[in-house]
Amino acid sequence: MHPETSLALHHARAAELRAEADAYRLAASARPRRDLRTRLGWTLVEIGLRLTTTPGPAAAVC
Repeated sequence: MHPETSLALHHARAAELRAEADAYRLAASARPRRDLRTRLGWTLVEIGLRLTTTPGPAAAVC
């Protein structure tokens, strides 16, 4: 392959990658942050699982 052809392909691919990175950055910045909401949700799930799996006092059978 001719060196100039290879260089042109490299520049074209680099431009495509930069455009994809810019699009990803814009999409990531537009997405709402849900860190606190996610942690709270998983904490509630964990508490629920502990409540359902913890054995309670045995009921007296008469």
